[in-house]
Amino acid sequence: MSTVVLKVGGASTAGVADAVARLRTAGHAVAVVHGAGPQISEEMARRGLEVTFVRGRRVTTPEALEVVRESLAAVNAAVCVAIGDAAVPLHGDEIGLQAEQEPELGLVGNALPSAPVEVAEALEAGFVPVVTPLAEGPLNVNADEAAAALAVGLGAAKLLFLTDVPGVFHEGKVLDSISAHTAEELIAEGAFDGGIVPKLLAAARAAKHGLRAEIGATEVLA
Repeated sequence: MSTVVLKVGGASTAGVADAVARLRTAGHAVAVVHGAGPQISEEMARRGLEVTFVRGRRVTTPEALEVVRESLAAVNAAVCVAIGDAAVPLHGDEIGLQAEQEPELGLVGNALPSAPVEVAEALEAGFVPVVTPLAEGPLNVNADEAAAALAVGLGAAKLLFLTDVPGVFHEGKVLDSISAHTAEELIAEGAFDGGIVPKLLAAARAAKHGLRAEIGATEVLA
């Protein structure tokens, strides 16, 4: 049975249950990694904490990390409810997700490939592990990066990004495919901005490790 890692955004759990059900019906084992970006920013603003991003990644102070943890826990619970009884809630920093700290961003890590025992056991038993993007430390990890690192660590067959856009837009159209090299070049040139940047970089990383990576209708090729 091949494993698929499904990355879902924090903005909405809509569609995650259907996506998981379709993949499982097709015979795949499914692990889910989710974010909580909108919830984190909203709660930080409510608490009067500065919200700062550097190249699409959130600067994370100890106070911000508390908000990150609480927001991820809430989204994790919502995703698990959406999926149903098969879902197994797992918190990345508690199960050994690995990352290297990025000091300029505070308590933020660059995700490293890892395959926590709890994730592997849940998949083997036919469950759907639902993982928060926190690494040991704890360190806040971009959810797209975390999904790619988990997919590589597990030796998954595919990394899928469930998004609210049809795919990767470039020059006014949705691309059927893009190579990892081209994606990285275009990002360096400033052709993309916002949330698509970490998704493309994560997908490119996964593709280079031999995984099939898809952002909506766009396949990212090695």
